[in-house]
Amino acid sequence: MSNSTHVAEANIISPLASARRTLLKEQQGLEQINVALDGPFGVAFENAVDLIKQATGRVILSGVGKSGHIGRKIAATMASTGTPAQFVHATEASHGDLGMVTQQDLIIVLSHSGETSELKDLLMYSRRFKVKLIAITSNAESTLAKTADVALCMPKAPEACPRGLAPTTSTTMQLAVGDALAIALLEAKGFSAHDFHQFHPGGKLGAALSHAGDVMHKGDALPIARHDMVMSDALIVISEKSFGCVGVVDDNGGLIGVVTDGDLRRHMGAGLIDKKVSEVMSSDPKTVGPQTLASVALEVLNSSKITSLFVVEDRKPVGILHIHDLLRIGVK
Repeated sequence: MSNSTHVAEANIISPLASARRTLLKEQQGLEQINVALDGPFGVAFENAVDLIKQATGRVILSGVGKSGHIGRKIAATMASTGTPAQFVHATEASHGDLGMVTQQDLIIVLSHSGETSELKDLLMYSRRFKVKLIAITSNAESTLAKTADVALCMPKAPEACPRGLAPTTSTTMQLAVGDALAIALLEAKGFSAHDFHQFHPGGKLGAALSHAGDVMHKGDALPIARHDMVMSDALIVISEKSFGCVGVVDDNGGLIGVVTDGDLRRHMGAGLIDKKVSEVMSSDPKTVGPQTLASVALEVLNSSKITSLFVVEDRKPVGILHIHDLLRIGVK
């Protein structure tokens, strides 16, 4: 066996050791950004958020290579959190896609070196038509940083790649800065869970962000009994509506109680069917409003160990949710 083979074997490290080293280096890069927020980088970050808030058009993300991939993700995150955004590849911009960029837009360009040649036409376009430009780069002396209206110059951190070649730590840092911008804008706009649901109607996230009013049974499906109804009639309502319970309302239609299977077992006896529902009901039942998130409603059901939940508005029952309704649409 040759000496070179011995050296190669000696340099082999386990996958777990490699993973820990990679994660540690990327973690250190993120920590450097966190520290930098206390200095000029923090000032630039606030200026960038203000500039984006002032834009009346879209945020145009651009970059080349790995920075371009990060730009696409940032654009998607911004678009889904209330900041209209679109990715335009720098090379394609030079071949007609500059027509997608208007003077009302704002451009964010990502480039580790800040000297990527493919960015030249996009930078010139932004200056010629006075389109605001934000740079995310690690080179404060670069053409990109000096051209931009605001330059977010990230601290220089070693790449996780042992050769120092593959963009790893630097792209993680770019992604983190992009996420920080998106969330800062989200919070500045007061972007709510309801707003978030408008852009995420599908999948588990869309289900969790649905509202009780979207899922509830209403109208004739509601199992409702007046407080002075006798249990013989209330049992018919429970059987017909198939929710295993009946809501009890007062003379004004306000929900004052609920009769469940548990209440029936506790009052089981020869005189049960002649009692009024107000004598059998449990007072102050758990309820939610129509705007309550489906995920929150499911938590109420689980924590209360019940299967049905009345939806009320101004004390009056307007719907009922069954746990199976929430599980069926994917709420977990």
